[in-house]
Amino acid sequence: MRLYYHPRSTCSRRVLMTAHHLGTELDLVLVDLIQGAQHAPDFLQLNPNHRVPVLEHEGFVLWESYAIMQYLADRAPGSDLYPRDLRSRADVNRWLFWCGQDFMPGVSLLNWENAIKALAGLGAPDAEAVARGEGLLTEAAGILDAHLTRREWICGAGLSLADFALGAPLIDQERARLPIADLPHLQRWLGRLRALDAWKATVA
Repeated sequence: MRLYYHPRSTCSRRVLMTAHHLGTELDLVLVDLIQGAQHAPDFLQLNPNHRVPVLEHEGFVLWESYAIMQYLADRAPGSDLYPRDLRSRADVNRWLFWCGQDFMPGVSLLNWENAIKALAGLGAPDAEAVARGEGLLTEAAGILDAHLTRREWICGAGLSLADFALGAPLIDQERARLPIADLPHLQRWLGRLRALDAWKATVA
């Protein structure tokens, strides 16, 4: 299996964490986002959305990180990251969808404005965008913190794709100035994630 990725891409990282935890070998192909490789005609044939990651497996091409995570987990016999039980799987799916719809918009804005723009030499953060991102993430992170009050992992079945999906974008919480430092349950959960080999092996 071949994965087109970038090491600083949150979406790439959640896939890499999943693969590492499952013991799935991936042939990694770097897509240089800073140099605009995601706009090259060859890459657009794989993903017309100009984004990483993209998985290529025996002629099958799959983009969207959550779908790739599910595909990898379903191919791993005996994996508990993506449970087979109907309700347990629905619970994981619920948090994957919530991650994309409610959690990531604020994280992505703040990561772009406070971290990526500086790395790419694209100027200072836009104050209005930062304020919008802080508002979005404060609300979403508060929901996640409350959910984790008496939980070790996001879903009742234990460590799952939901934890990798939501945890991956928080690796740069200080650089991106994410307003989550004072959320005790979220930070406790994040500490458990950081202790995993899958986290340590995928730090950019």
